[in-house]
Amino acid sequence: MMVCLLAACSKSGGDSTAPPPSDNGTDKVDKLVGSFMGKNNVAGISLAITRNGKLVYARGYGFADKQTGERVDTSTLFRISSISKTVTATAIMKLVEENKLNLDDKIFGDDGILGHEFGTQPYKKYITDITVRHCISHHVGGWSNASNDPTMVNQSMDARTLISWILDNRPLDLPPGTAYAYSNVGFMILGRVIEKVSGLSYEQYVRQNILIPAGINNMQIGGNTLADRKPHESKYHGTGSEDPYGYNFVRRDANGGWIASAIDMARLLVRIDGFPTVPDILAPATIQTMTTPPFAYKSYACGITISGSTWSHSGSFPGSRSYWMRTSNGFCGVIFANGSVSGLDNLLGEIINTPDITWPEKDIFSK
Repeated sequence: MMVCLLAACSKSGGDSTAPPPSDNGTDKVDKLVGSFMGKNNVAGISLAITRNGKLVYARGYGFADKQTGERVDTSTLFRISSISKTVTATAIMKLVEENKLNLDDKIFGDDGILGHEFGTQPYKKYITDITVRHCISHHVGGWSNASNDPTMVNQSMDARTLISWILDNRPLDLPPGTAYAYSNVGFMILGRVIEKVSGLSYEQYVRQNILIPAGINNMQIGGNTLADRKPHESKYHGTGSEDPYGYNFVRRDANGGWIASAIDMARLLVRIDGFPTVPDILAPATIQTMTTPPFAYKSYACGITISGSTWSHSGSFPGSRSYWMRTSNGFCGVIFANGSVSGLDNLLGEIINTPDITWPEKDIFSK
């Protein structure tokens, strides 16, 4: 069996967005990605594939910055946006394992983890009924992304100030737990729960207790402006009048603020995938809870989208898209793009499920 050691593409030469085919049994991957980029006018993509716990393919395609000609390679960092919810859910589950938290703990009010730290009392209807389980599964009873996402207003406010504003100005629609409504607000609140329970900042707790134990050192919360661009981070390319740098990205932390390389996100996935090939950082029973929808809506569990035996999550922000998936036959895949493009989920699924790709046996993680 042939071995793929293409952990990076060249940073020099040419105007083509796709590198030459690898010609080692995985050349069809390059063709699929190159075709997708050409059809969708994507500047850059980063891809990582694991099989049975081994990193079997990792490659960067195209440009991190079209203006300077800087190429994407496997160390390039991308905004992962709502994939951050998987990261946050993992941290919540770790605190549950440490007996510092219960999923049914209330968050606000006299009996809540955060007490009366946020908002003005008396709280509006249903606020004191919200639990950790409601937030982690998008069952808070409102604050939906479907229209006028509350986390996308008042750009000058930090996360704590914005949460107080939401509690005071955006009443809930329904009792928590009665209906699914995808909500950035719920995960923004979970970031504050992690801080309260751990005594650390959200980023510190995740880095110390989730990322570093998984061998990840470069993931971090991203910045707001182009001047805040981190070392090795891609530039983001908006569509039309879209401004990727016109928002308060930092305050998204727990609901969408991480930046990562595809390889590092893959490092995390193989430590929470439930497969026996690599020791997980959560116990099997905890992973079972994390991947079991807790309410009537069966397509979302705890920071993870569920479709049959496939787990996944997508991320979307102006100028960037992200997606990961884990299949029951041992694959995990991660794909990031630095443009506003749809279809990453279909592309990654096609790559993983194409039968005539010869995946190598060598583990690039250990290279």
